[in-house]
Amino acid sequence: MRAVMVMFDTLNRHMLPPYGCDWTHAPNFTRLAERTVTFENCYVGSMPCMPARRELHTGRYNFLHRSWGPLEPFDDSMPEDLSKNGIYTHLSTDHQHYFEDGGASYHTRYDSWDFHRGQEGDAWIGQVADPEVPENLNRTSSSNLRPLPQGTKRRNGDTSRQDWINRTVLDSEEKQPQAKTFNAGLDFIRRNHEEDNWFLQVETFDPHEPFFTQQKYKDLYPHEYNSKLFDWPSYREVEETPEEVQHLRYEYAALLSMCDEYLGKVLDLMDELSMWEDTMLIVCTDHGFLLGEHDWWAKIVPPFYNEVAHTPLFIWDPRSRVAGARRTQLAQMIDLPATLLEFFGVERPLDVEGIPLGDVIATDAPTRDAVLFGVHGGHVNITDGRFVYMRGPVDPTYNLPLFNYTLMPNHMRDRFGVDELQDIQLAEPFTFTKGCRTMKVASRQVFGAVPRYTMLFDLESDPGQERPIDNVAEEARLSARMAELMQANNAPPEQFERLGLAVPEAI
Repeated sequence: MRAVMVMFDTLNRHMLPPYGCDWTHAPNFTRLAERTVTFENCYVGSMPCMPARRELHTGRYNFLHRSWGPLEPFDDSMPEDLSKNGIYTHLSTDHQHYFEDGGASYHTRYDSWDFHRGQEGDAWIGQVADPEVPENLNRTSSSNLRPLPQGTKRRNGDTSRQDWINRTVLDSEEKQPQAKTFNAGLDFIRRNHEEDNWFLQVETFDPHEPFFTQQKYKDLYPHEYNSKLFDWPSYREVEETPEEVQHLRYEYAALLSMCDEYLGKVLDLMDELSMWEDTMLIVCTDHGFLLGEHDWWAKIVPPFYNEVAHTPLFIWDPRSRVAGARRTQLAQMIDLPATLLEFFGVERPLDVEGIPLGDVIATDAPTRDAVLFGVHGGHVNITDGRFVYMRGPVDPTYNLPLFNYTLMPNHMRDRFGVDELQDIQLAEPFTFTKGCRTMKVASRQVFGAVPRYTMLFDLESDPGQERPIDNVAEEARLSARMAELMQANNAPPEQFERLGLAVPEAI
């Protein structure tokens, strides 16, 4: 048995033809849906990038205990568990967050890995002088490009400046990190297709912003545009004109079409090598992205509307051989490690919360009645597939109490500051820390994502989430179920206090 996972970052469900979009050029996603099972109710869990990947390894939520960070010493790791049981694992990626302080310890869980550089602000090409950038650049963060005082040290994380340096060498499609990542993955398949017992993860940062690609993909979306260069929105409310908003959507669509092109190469190779007979294929993403919907750009700062939280998922299981079907059961990232471990006959660790999806693929067997999702310190959200309930804190001004529980004190691009570590406590073990006590560190607000209000939506009558409803009975039901699921995840007591929820008796 073999398995291939193709993982995109920021792949918008509502922009894909299999989910009803009629204007993007993505024929290979249509072809994919014809060869796989399409999931209708897949949702994010822990947000954003690395918290989602921690779920991919551990099969459990982490956003109630920890912000963005590395795998912890007590964490289970799906690829490592596969490797320990004789399944070779390989990661081909251009996702630069694996190689920052807050992404440490993920890629080394695979037997082998390759990394293709240049995405976003990857600190790749060394250049002392500031790059030349278009005068008509429309980016709030372009202020990073101003001359710095003499003696100031530039450091990793100056993403706007570094992005423009990187772009100077990404002047053809074959040089772009996505192309290199997929070509490396295709090489792994050709090299090993006659072997048994392996798992390949092909993971590209695209179509994550900046929406940078080559002209041939932009030409798929001809439109008149006479405003500023705009392919990377800031994480804030929309201030641009309707013309600029539509242009950015076309820029995203162009990069999406490049993703479709390279997905097609994987499908072609599976056809050529007759891999559908014994190879599982999973195509997934970590989250979506707001492209002006709800008058917001991006993710994290606004509430997790369905454009962000409701994600695409496609799976081919060679055991049941179901193709061209759709499944309605709730699914999440935490289910993918459970699915892969079960596929290879490897026993799941006790701490895995996810559900293997093999029976869902075969018969649409039930999974669960509701799922949680959110970001550390933000709303805690719950959906049962019809209602989405976003619960904010009792005190949105301070959003406290809030703590990180960790033995790996790293943020996204840097370590915890010494000021943060002056008053650490030692917490008692959680059920999933395997007897380890962790540091309990007061959290600073992450990404400025202050959840200022509580909202309830009925997706049946309002699929676009334009009209929050006032339904006391549904809010009470979902609040109670939220508390039960938090308790099942062994959420720390202060999360209940922060949200004004009663702690239920242990489940």
